[in-house]
Amino acid sequence: MSAAPVPSPATAARRTVAAALVLAAAGAAVTLLAAGRPWVRGTAVAVANDGVAQQASGQDVTALPGALAIVGLAALVAVFAVRGVARVLVAALLALSGAGVVAAAVAGRTDTAALEEKAAKVAGLTRASVADVTHTAWPWVTVAGGVLLLVAGLLALRYGRGWPAMSGRYERTGTQQARRTRRAAAPDPERPEELWKALDRGEDPTGGGHRG
Repeated sequence: MSAAPVPSPATAARRTVAAALVLAAAGAAVTLLAAGRPWVRGTAVAVANDGVAQQASGQDVTALPGALAIVGLAALVAVFAVRGVARVLVAALLALSGAGVVAAAVAGRTDTAALEEKAAKVAGLTRASVADVTHTAWPWVTVAGGVLLLVAGLLALRYGRGWPAMSGRYERTGTQQARRTRRAAAPDPERPEELWKALDRGEDPTGGGHRG
């Protein structure tokens, strides 16, 4: 039984790049979506035992997940614009963004402060009580988005040194264009004006050497 072929470094780099891009994009999208959904619901208790249904979204509870998702996307783009130690630092920022999303979502999953604040506004009071409090599953969806960002960051830390850099590609393109420009600008020694210039410099345009 023949062994499976080992992928080349270039192939492995392309696979890890694609995986990191998909994971980071999906993680940021999931995080931003879940942060805008209701995390907690309840009833604001007002006078005469009347109640008004209220809910607080993830953004109301904590703005960190949405902000860190955007930071993570920016870090992923920056990974391809830098090299060396800077790339490691940016990859670490991507991983930390994912970890921060997870921590913020876990910490806010049982928080009722935002719901109580909304209830107080409805009741016209400085502080109001909330009854029938229920917590949704959206904080856990946010945790999943953070995990995807974290995995993308870990991939960038592990394999990022072998990924292509935008700056290097642009430098190669610029060098090739410069070479083509120099070749296009090189004078034709057979043209009459070039022959006259060579004679003025005291050179023999026929290749016989310098004239004394």
